[in-house]
Amino acid sequence: MHPAGEDHRATPLELFFDLVYVFATTQIIGYLAHEHSVSGVVQGLLMVALLWGTWSGYTWLGNHSRADRGPLRAGMVVAMAAMFVVALTIPEAWHDAPGGLRGPVVLVSAYLLVRWVHLAVYAVAATGDAGLRRQITVTWIPLLGSAGLLIGGALAGGWVQLLLFTPALVVDWAGIYLTSRHGDWRLHSTTHLTERHGLFVILALGESVVAIGVGAAGRPISLSLVVVAVLGVGVAVCFWWLYFDVVATRAERRLAGAPGESRVRLAVEAYTYGHFPLIAGILLAALGVEGVVAHAGESTPLGYFSASALFGGAAVYLAGHVLFQARMHRSLGVTRLVTTGVLLAAVPLVAAAPPIVGLIGLVTILAGLITVEISRARGDGHDTDQDGGRRLPLPGGTALA
Repeated sequence: MHPAGEDHRATPLELFFDLVYVFATTQIIGYLAHEHSVSGVVQGLLMVALLWGTWSGYTWLGNHSRADRGPLRAGMVVAMAAMFVVALTIPEAWHDAPGGLRGPVVLVSAYLLVRWVHLAVYAVAATGDAGLRRQITVTWIPLLGSAGLLIGGALAGGWVQLLLFTPALVVDWAGIYLTSRHGDWRLHSTTHLTERHGLFVILALGESVVAIGVGAAGRPISLSLVVVAVLGVGVAVCFWWLYFDVVATRAERRLAGAPGESRVRLAVEAYTYGHFPLIAGILLAALGVEGVVAHAGESTPLGYFSASALFGGAAVYLAGHVLFQARMHRSLGVTRLVTTGVLLAAVPLVAAAPPIVGLIGLVTILAGLITVEISRARGDGHDTDQDGGRRLPLPGGTALA
């Protein structure tokens, strides 16, 4: 093993590793579009949670030791192959196709292999560190409890599968979170951790661009299609701006300045758990964009499903920003919180409007939010927080933006 230093950054192998997640997210968006139902969205988000849990684990492992050297490189290759199997089985994750292997069982088996390889390699990397070894051993407890529920659900299928998969993720995520709060995880490089999470945000944004192409597949090029495609890219650009223009840089500085154990806790809560709503929101919005592009030029109403995915996904994304800011900077981003409420309130109106109107509305709202934040950030004589809103001190050291 080759321990990572404070200046460690993402390695080419980790970027290569991310490619299987690109394919997996594409599979999930395709599944959501095919199901076109609330239950399908729940199932899809559970799959996103499974993917996010594995990716986060290997990100922490790559922060501890270099991913492109020694036993960790072999473990990453095995995990990459297993994750590709997970991605292949996503279309059959909930509805097994006739013939061949049982899809849900293959998915769970490959997923558990990814998780077990991760902890096994992590234990090797922790040689000589009794505290980290103990932390890894404790992590097996929620994982094994979750594994039993996942295997039972995969074998049962139907509504029982959903009934068991949900608590399986709760047991896994809650167990790891509770054992991590005062645990012995090691954070060697804040730059690596923040960079890796930023790369996954870009991965998700890339999926929103791919969704435009999927929605346009088989349609003749027309003025309405070109306009809708440009607007779809505009949504992705707004999402990118809201995260990378100021938020990512200031969060990295805040994390780097946190002392000792509080830095690890901040990384776990704000990045490992706090970034999941951002990713889920982007993917839901991508589903909505795909629905709009698929009906570009039509005057019929967009409908509640695509409208909820489009505006609801953007609302989840902004709500994730509010939570991220509250944890990182102990301040409340009122501007983004209000915009979240506006997006949710607009869903019924968007559902009754033509598809292109909904997309125009979303770009307008997001662009307006960005404009307000930029103008506030440039205001003279005012301290600004990470999203450009004015910071007002509150009791207990918090702030209201």
